[in-house]
Amino acid sequence: MIRVMNSIAGLGRWKRRGLAFHAGAIAALGLPPLDFWPLLFVGVPVFLILLASEPCEGWRSGFGLGWLFGFGYFAVAFHWIGFAFLVDAGTYLWMMPFMLGILAGGMAIYWGLAAVAAKRFGHHGLALALAFAAALGFVEYLRGHLFTGFPWAAPGLMADGMGALAQSASVIGMTGLTVLLVLWAGCVYALLAESSRTTRAVSVALMLLLPAGWGAGAMRLPAMAGATVPGVTLRIVQPNISQEQKWRESNARGIFDQLRDLSTAATPDQPEGIGGVTHVIWPESAVPFLIDESQVAKTELKPMLGGRTVLVTGSLRRDPGGGEDPDIFNSIIVFDGAAEPIERYDKWRLVPGGEFLPLAWLLEPLGFRKVVRTPGSFAAGSGPRTIEVPGLGGAGFLVCYEAIFPDRLVDPDHRPGVIINVTNDGWFGRSTGPYQHLAQARMRAIEQGIPLIRAANTGISAVIDPYGRYLHQLPLQQAGVIDSHLPAAISATIYARYGDLWMLVLIVLCGAGSILTQVSRKR
Repeated sequence: MIRVMNSIAGLGRWKRRGLAFHAGAIAALGLPPLDFWPLLFVGVPVFLILLASEPCEGWRSGFGLGWLFGFGYFAVAFHWIGFAFLVDAGTYLWMMPFMLGILAGGMAIYWGLAAVAAKRFGHHGLALALAFAAALGFVEYLRGHLFTGFPWAAPGLMADGMGALAQSASVIGMTGLTVLLVLWAGCVYALLAESSRTTRAVSVALMLLLPAGWGAGAMRLPAMAGATVPGVTLRIVQPNISQEQKWRESNARGIFDQLRDLSTAATPDQPEGIGGVTHVIWPESAVPFLIDESQVAKTELKPMLGGRTVLVTGSLRRDPGGGEDPDIFNSIIVFDGAAEPIERYDKWRLVPGGEFLPLAWLLEPLGFRKVVRTPGSFAAGSGPRTIEVPGLGGAGFLVCYEAIFPDRLVDPDHRPGVIINVTNDGWFGRSTGPYQHLAQARMRAIEQGIPLIRAANTGISAVIDPYGRYLHQLPLQQAGVIDSHLPAAISATIYARYGDLWMLVLIVLCGAGSILTQVSRKR
């Protein structure tokens, strides 16, 4: 192994940069749905060998290697976004390489900065591994917050495929898991690079925290499914309407009828159909019209709901006071048993490039456009809030992309008993995107200790308990329904109470450990 390390360290300039890119790409294969997480323990050590042997070039030393490592990682992690440009290829296909390149390259800047910090303060061996874990955790936190934030594909998401280790998210969140996973992968490099027995022993001790965390997570999980909320029976509807068909005006009648037929269908769990269902949930933008303004739709919904069943549906909504060019909201609307809209939640985290175009003043003259077209401009809602749904109690709502953010997920002053996430992943076909989206929603349930109900147009719809266990799922691109009781929430988790505090403590500990390691080496 020492010979391999020396060979990597001795590569020429361009070969080193090519290897950094490929190390990042390999590491990204650890993300769902492939879940080849051991490859993180290959990609990170290779990158750290390159970083440790990189000649010092002042304050920017290591940035290029770190940027290439991140670019390789994000190019693989974000490749599914390209599927959205194929829906209307004649209009958008030319934009695909530019948008993917800009997104992956922009996110890689954070990793380049992490490499600069690690190189400056860690130098080599265990000190470098600790410094890189701290720096990458910090920039991943920034990536999830700055410029609206985009925390998709954080390395901590790999814990989704690592069994009970994912339960650590209830304490340190997904970004805290990023710190630990990168640290453990870095310890593989430290074991190869360190000659000191003491430092190697510390590296082994740190790596043993991985099985310890796995075991602690297993102990946290109850053997049986938890309690359910009495008197609540859910029906989640997954119509599986392709994105090419979804927004054609001529399909409006057929789409509405399909949703209504699935909502009322008899199933083995509900042989009387909708008669035994208290709440029906339709996915994001379920119908290609403004359902709250359609008297025809409300007239036809009324006998379906029968005065007893509540409908929760994703829908576009127009600002009634917006004049000739009104704002459009991507919303969730609650209809009571009489088919009257009684509550609305407006999405407040809009998708860059989808629902709004960043730097529109610069990009629009060049021909770039946001992917989702609306008769007006998308507007953002006011933020997370808990909505009282008849028969269900307090519910937190998430529209699509909002489920990828650990912070400001729910109203902290009114903790909900359930999170309802509606989404339309039809843009992304059978790519990795829908699976990664689902995995991130699952992380939110673990972090908060709140069950999450997910209704997706083309899949993957699911019922997830407050420990992140899938109680029911509908496969991707399959029409159907899920009939389920509502799992009860558990007490607020440490992460729900304190947010990223313990993640920040981890970062400080790793940074301090890096400094102490170097001090002890000089003695």
